[in-house]
Amino acid sequence: MGALNSLARGLALPLVLLAVWQGVCVAGLVNPQALPSPVAVAVKWGEYLAPPQPQVAGQSWLAWVFSGELLQDAQGSLTRVVLGFAVGLVLALPLGLLMGALPWLRAFTNPLIQILRPIPPIAYIPLAILWFGLGNPPAVFLIALGAFFPILVNTISGVAQVDSIYLRAARNLGASPARIFVQVILPAAMPFILSGVRIGIGTAFLVVIVAEMIAVNNGLGYRILEAREYFWTDKIIAGMLSIGLIGLAIDLLMDRLNRHLLRWHRGMA
Repeated sequence: MGALNSLARGLALPLVLLAVWQGVCVAGLVNPQALPSPVAVAVKWGEYLAPPQPQVAGQSWLAWVFSGELLQDAQGSLTRVVLGFAVGLVLALPLGLLMGALPWLRAFTNPLIQILRPIPPIAYIPLAILWFGLGNPPAVFLIALGAFFPILVNTISGVAQVDSIYLRAARNLGASPARIFVQVILPAAMPFILSGVRIGIGTAFLVVIVAEMIAVNNGLGYRILEAREYFWTDKIIAGMLSIGLIGLAIDLLMDRLNRHLLRWHRGMA
């Protein structure tokens, strides 16, 4: 019952907004070409999701179901997000751990990090196309760049802010530096690291939409740009809602993962 009540509370505001939106459209207060009704968007979303043609002989039922344009675009976008995020994570996590644990390295590299960090990934689009051409490589580069800095900064903060009393206690008990790092510093910094990972994957998903509008010829971002060219407003909104739902699913998954990995942490259930 608690879960149902929570779900009802979460759906209340979206349902009210949908009702108001539908009422405004039915009353003719807005141009339907500029703002189609929720019903029109739902119809277009169904067309976007549906398989493009009847199932052909020899084609598996699963392959036919997933042959719809929306699912193909979502698959392309998620593939780029996973690849780019993995690259950003692999680069940022070891560097963040080292910079957090070694003050001299942090002092040496921090000025450069602080110069590059405020630059938005979309500013690198011309360079990404120049360096990698068109297709997936520039998109993966931009996504990795978007995920890199949130993970790096949170990892540095987590390692650098480990309470010194834990370190002194471990040294007094005879722990080696390697053991202190693995069994004291890393667990204490894990909440920060996982927060950076959660922010990083969210940023990666934002960047992929922009990258697909520039460098590739499929994906959710590309499809929204295509719909804009033909002034298919209902398809634009359907694509936006699809992005929001996928982003929500990713965030819920990361939240569940964080709760599982940090179930030992103080204040966590």
